Amino acid sequence: MKPNVDVFVVGGGPAGLVAAIAARQQGLSVMVADGADHPNDKPCGEGLIPEAQAILTSLNIHLSKDAGCRFRGIRFLQREKKVCTKYPEGEGLGLRRTLLHEVLVAKAEEDGAELLWKTPVTGIDPVSVELKQGRVTAKWIVGADGSGSRVRRWSGLAEESGRRQRFAARRHYRVPPWSEYIEIYWGECRQVYVTPVATDEVCIVILAESVEDTKFAKSLENWPELQDRLAGAEMVTRERGAITSMQTLKNVYRGNVALVGDASGSVDAITGEGLRLAFQQGLELAEAMKCSDLSRYQSAHRRLMRRPTWMGELMLLMGRNAVVRERTMQSLAARPQLFQQLLSIHVGASSTRRMIGAGARLGWEFLAA
Repeated sequence: MKPNVDVFVVGGGPAGLVAAIAARQQGLSVMVADGADHPNDKPCGEGLIPEAQAILTSLNIHLSKDAGCRFRGIRFLQREKKVCTKYPEGEGLGLRRTLLHEVLVAKAEEDGAELLWKTPVTGIDPVSVELKQGRVTAKWIVGADGSGSRVRRWSGLAEESGRRQRFAARRHYRVPPWSEYIEIYWGECRQVYVTPVATDEVCIVILAESVEDTKFAKSLENWPELQDRLAGAEMVTRERGAITSMQTLKNVYRGNVALVGDASGSVDAITGEGLRLAFQQGLELAEAMKCSDLSRYQSAHRRLMRRPTWMGELMLLMGRNAVVRERTMQSLAARPQLFQQLLSIHVGASSTRRMIGAGARLGWEFLAA
């Protein structure tokens, strides 16, 4: 290990690796430590929206054309109602989390970041990071260690301005994707998120208010069509559970410590925005460290969280309130262009003014319904 680095990243998941790659491309020396080995897996929807892919391309991270499975947009399903719309620019990419992680590991190594696996961080102080092997001094310390971040606690950044959590369970099934869209099945107290991740595989995530409602056998009974599609299909990975939350922190940096990814706050998994947010935060943080001004990152972080938080609140309201869900589906089915506008906002292809306008139109359609 090098005794001194410009940037020490705690956590070697996608958020930490993208922050490391971006920092290296700003000319900063970087070390990353993670208590686990790679590839790192985590229960998630495994979909990359076009904006997330564009961020990776800007860092010269290229995913092969035959990696994963492309999808054109999003489809909502509730009973007999089905509404779908395409992304305004480009296609999404469904990709197993482990494959994405290996690509990011390879790029970080290629760019010269030093990666320490099976190396837990046991503490930090204002000038260094403590490992079992000794201390490493660092100008900047980045916490990318997930929603239960120890760096957040150690640095006094754990104060929240809001938090709501739900539960999730994920499986992969060996079955050819039946749709060119990510599908979200809406039901009472739960949703099912279906992402094509290969030509012969889909990722199924159940999101619910309680652990009991994430059980696959019980949940799939609510959607006979989906249940029939998965009947007899081989489950190719073990079921993984997780907690997903809407969490906002009052601050994401203190002194020379900054947080990225879920360590810095999060939006519910139903938005599909987790990876895109983490990647963009990594870019903004690298620029702020290069300029020696983490207040720039604080401002950028708040701006980045605004849109997905708004969309997340809307989608959670749909999930929790049967009347809102029914009327929203009815409005979107009657006005497909409104769904297209909402998706444009969701992927960052629309302005704040249009977001307000679309919200007003949705409210009007809701009242009319």
